[in-house]
Amino acid sequence: MREKVRVASGQGFWGDLLTAPVDQVRNGPIDYLMLDYLAEVTMSIVQKQRQRDPNAGYARDFVSLMREILPDCIEKNIKVVSNAGGVNVKGCAAAIKDIASELGFSGKLKIGVITGDDILGRLDEFISNGVEIKNMDTGESLAAIRDKVQSANVYLGAAGLVEALGKGAQIVVGGRLTDTGLTLAPLMHEFGWKFDQWDMLSAGTIAGHIIECGAQSSGGNCQYDWENIPDLANVGFPIVEASPDGSFIITKHDSTGGRINIQSIKEQLLYEMGDPHEYITPDVIADFTTIQLEEAGENRVRVHGIKGKPNTEFYKVSVAYSGGWKAVGTLVYSWPDAFKKAKAAELILRERLDRLGLRFDVILTEFVGVNATHGHLAGEPSADIPEVQLRIGVRGQSKADVERFTKEIAPLILTGPPAVTGFAGGRPKVEEIMAYFPALIPKHLIETKVEIVDT
Repeated sequence: MREKVRVASGQGFWGDLLTAPVDQVRNGPIDYLMLDYLAEVTMSIVQKQRQRDPNAGYARDFVSLMREILPDCIEKNIKVVSNAGGVNVKGCAAAIKDIASELGFSGKLKIGVITGDDILGRLDEFISNGVEIKNMDTGESLAAIRDKVQSANVYLGAAGLVEALGKGAQIVVGGRLTDTGLTLAPLMHEFGWKFDQWDMLSAGTIAGHIIECGAQSSGGNCQYDWENIPDLANVGFPIVEASPDGSFIITKHDSTGGRINIQSIKEQLLYEMGDPHEYITPDVIADFTTIQLEEAGENRVRVHGIKGKPNTEFYKVSVAYSGGWKAVGTLVYSWPDAFKKAKAAELILRERLDRLGLRFDVILTEFVGVNATHGHLAGEPSADIPEVQLRIGVRGQSKADVERFTKEIAPLILTGPPAVTGFAGGRPKVEEIMAYFPALIPKHLIETKVEIVDT
C-alpha cells in the first residue's frame, strides 16, 4: 500500500481551461488525473449530438487532450479517470484506442469502459412495471413528460471505477459518473478501502468535492481577498495528497499561480452542499460538520476528522426533457435617464406582445447595471447612472410565438425611447429549452457493466 496518493483535478466542466490537465501532468508528480466533464445540461447536449450523428455523444475535447498527454501518462504511469463518455462511452473509448494506435502505444494501454448509467431506453420498461419515478421537487410522475424526454442518466458512484482500476485500466471512461467518485475511486483502489468503511469513503468523497470544480478551490472564483490572489492567468488546479487513514492535503504545483488556503477551501465546500449533515452520494452520506481544516504550509491545507454514514438504496437520476422554447434580446440605454428609458421600453414591448395575442409561460425582464444580480436588494439607482442594459426574455410552448417575439426587439430602436445602442448580431436566437427532472430509482434495477479494452 502506498503511503500517499496524488489525485489531480484537470477539468471542472466541459469547456474548462484546456491547458490545465496538460500542466497537471507535466509540472510535477501526480498519480491520477481526474477529469470531470459532465453537468446536468451536458447530458442533453451530448444526447442531441448523438441523435444527429451516431458516432458522437461524448466530450471530443477529451480525445484531443489524450493525444497530447498520453505519452506523458504512459511514461510517468499516470492513470486517467473521466466521465467524458457522455452517452456514447464505447465510442469515446474507441477513439482513445485509435489515438493509442496512432501514437505507437498498441499493446501498452488498457482502457476501462463503464456503462449502465444511460437508462433512456429502459424508461418504458420501468413505467410499465410500476416503478415509481417522480420528480424530487414537484412529485410529478415521469409518465407525464415521457414523450418529451431527451436523456435519462443515473449518477453512478465509485464502484465501476474501482473495478476497472483493479483490472489494470490506465484510462477509465464512463458516462454519468459522479464528480466525487472520480477522486474517491483511486483512493479506494490504492488504499484498499472497503465499501462499508463509511468514514474513509466520506473522506474520499469530500476530497473529490473540493477538487471537482477545478480552480474554484485554488483561487478562481474566490471572493476572499480576490484582488491579491497571484497570477490567475497561470492558475494552478488543485491536487489531493491523500493518506490511508483518510486525511488529505489540498495543494497545487509550485510553479503555478492562484492560492490555496482555508478560505478558498471553505468557499468550495459550500458549493452545492445542501444539508451539511447529509451530503448524499451513491457511495456514502458524508457529514460536512465533521470536517477539520488546518494550514499545512504555503498553498497546503490539511483536511481530517471526517465522518460518514451508510449510503441509501437509491440512485439519483438526471432526466432532461423538452420544455418549450425561449429567446432573449437586449438593448442598451444611455444617460440621461438611462433606467427610465429602459423601463419605458420594457412596458412598450410588453404591450405590443399583448396586442399581438402572443402567449408565453414567462416574460422575464432584467435591468443589467441596476438590479439583474441583486434584485430588489439593489435599491433604486442614482439618476445619473450612465447606462442600463434592458435584457428581456420569453419562454413558451409555441415556437411561432417565440419567433415573433424576436422580431419585436429591433423596432424599439426607432419606435421607443431615445439614446439606444448595443443592438448587434441580428435578431435573438430561438432555442429549445431543456428542462430538468431529478428523480430517484432503486439501485437494484440498474445494471453497471465494466469492460476492459486492450489496445
